[in-house]
Amino acid sequence: MRAYYSADRERFYADTPSHILGELTRRHHFDVEAGQKQAWLRQIEVMRTALAETTAFALYFEFAIPRMGKRADAVVIVGQAIFVIEFKDGQSRFEAAAMEQVEDYALDLKNFHEASHALAIFPILVPTEARESRDIQFELAFDHVARPVLVCPQDLGPAIRMIGAAHGASGFEVAAWEASGYRPTPTIIQAATALYARHNVEDITRNDAGAINLTRTEAAVSQAIEASRSGGEKAICFITGVPGAGKTLAGLNIATRRSAGENDEHATFLSGNGPLVDVLREALVRDHRARTGGQRSAAERHVRAFIQNIHHFRDEYVHSDAAPSDHVVIFDEAQRAWNQRKAAAFMRQKRGLADFDLSEPEFLLGVMDRHTEWCTIICLIGGGQEINDGEAGLSEWMAALKSRFSHWRVYTSDRIDHPDYDLNQEAQSFLAGPRVALSPDLHLGVSMRSFRAETLSSLISHVVDGDADAARAAFVGLGHYPIVLSRDLDEARAWLRTKARGSERYGLVASSGASRLKAEGLNVKAAIEPPNWFLNGRDDVRSSFYLEDVASEFDVQGLELDWTCVCWDADLRHDGAGWRPYKFKGTRWQSINDRFMRLYLKNTYRVVLTRARQGMVIFVPKGDDRDPTRSPGFYDGIFDFLQRCGLRDAATQPDPDHPRLS
Repeated sequence: MRAYYSADRERFYADTPSHILGELTRRHHFDVEAGQKQAWLRQIEVMRTALAETTAFALYFEFAIPRMGKRADAVVIVGQAIFVIEFKDGQSRFEAAAMEQVEDYALDLKNFHEASHALAIFPILVPTEARESRDIQFELAFDHVARPVLVCPQDLGPAIRMIGAAHGASGFEVAAWEASGYRPTPTIIQAATALYARHNVEDITRNDAGAINLTRTEAAVSQAIEASRSGGEKAICFITGVPGAGKTLAGLNIATRRSAGENDEHATFLSGNGPLVDVLREALVRDHRARTGGQRSAAERHVRAFIQNIHHFRDEYVHSDAAPSDHVVIFDEAQRAWNQRKAAAFMRQKRGLADFDLSEPEFLLGVMDRHTEWCTIICLIGGGQEINDGEAGLSEWMAALKSRFSHWRVYTSDRIDHPDYDLNQEAQSFLAGPRVALSPDLHLGVSMRSFRAETLSSLISHVVDGDADAARAAFVGLGHYPIVLSRDLDEARAWLRTKARGSERYGLVASSGASRLKAEGLNVKAAIEPPNWFLNGRDDVRSSFYLEDVASEFDVQGLELDWTCVCWDADLRHDGAGWRPYKFKGTRWQSINDRFMRLYLKNTYRVVLTRARQGMVIFVPKGDDRDPTRSPGFYDGIFDFLQRCGLRDAATQPDPDHPRLS
């Protein structure tokens, strides 16, 4: 059931308050405290008074908002208007956090509930002890979601009647609205929090009929794990996917599902992405404490067992011959594991191990191979996302499997030979062999990060490949996903602030090589604290909301925001014929000739351009004739190429899909 209690007018007034309370309590699934029961009775009383003069309506108490793992206190449909009502029991003030919460609920319905797309939605905040309402305005934004309406209990009924009269068109089928699909696309932070709290992945993700969804991927992996267990075998699965397709979510879902089973099987999620690990851990610790009221140290212990840094895992077993306690491990962004040169140099310089001569894939396979019975490794592979020197790519895993682990079974996506995965000929030959089983269900081909833009990843690929014609064609297919250009950083910041609503998060991102953005007040060399930047609120100067600290590709890979400003420097510039990569060293730019370094820079821009879920502004500086490191010619070519890709200048053209409110 999407709501704990639902009724039309006839049923609502036929049911007694105690009967409605019984329904709410029965469906709650957890022990209900006396305070919650009193709050529900108060809400029932307020709604019975407020709706007394409304002739027809549909009412829902405790309406599920799956993406957020929460429930709205009440949803009311009158005509073709939806009212999302949040009560604050015992409060008399209209708190900013509560306003943000109810607006989030309304935006969630608009964005992710199919039958609500075309309806007018009004979030209403009702502190039960408030004596006066704020000025009541019913102006709808471009997406037909109003700003929060702030009323005292006595004014709730008049507000509903006034709005309902303006949207009272007949013929609306409530049953069809109830049955309509709900396709949420949570951020990875929201998803990890919900999964860790034992929500089902089906509840927090969309399930498009045309997409190979996470449920099918999980089923394919589960079959491989069970085959390994029952046959006493060792196996490795490679899951591929486009940027934002949900590979990390798939891994987290597998980890929680396998750990929650009755077979005493523990699965661990491992990532070499330090900022991702730090942000997810902090988010889970905060949520765990909020739900349980326990001590932070206890929450941290729980979370550390669930999400680990792959390098800490490596360091633990380099000094031990024991087999891991986990029979199932998930390696996120496995293409970023270190090659032999990088791993050996690190272990020699940082760990004092002069005789270490293995690549990370070879060492990690060796650690799991210590199991005498069975084990399964799941590798999550992102194409075109190697952004660091020494990252091995997928070929290193194949080389290790071929040379030392011939007894392992290999399951992989049937898209693994795509150029984005940069396989060498030896790896491609290995994948064509009899030990390898190919499956379409191990590829996630639809971006879920940008729920407004299925074709965003294609557009960005065309942009970084320098194909303006293909990029323009993809841009036309983006629909209501806005991408604009700006030559003024303050204008770009203002654009972000006007677009974001509710708790939607925005921030500045840039390449780590964007050294001359320092002249614009953005220092990419000044490290951010990812948990604070991604999780803290608008009142915290360290958060992304302040639009002061810029995050690099290393900070944001695997994470996302709702809106971004991508700050483009002269490290990747366009001369009219193609992209030219540069590195700033000392006092001047130097051309990059190394093939791998050129690839890393290209992938850097692929990462920063795919972080926004709802839209982005790309800031290209104007440069300065007086500064040879910031020649206007460096930047004009970038701006001109992006315009050729179809992107518009925010300063000169109106936004047809997002007009400003009058």
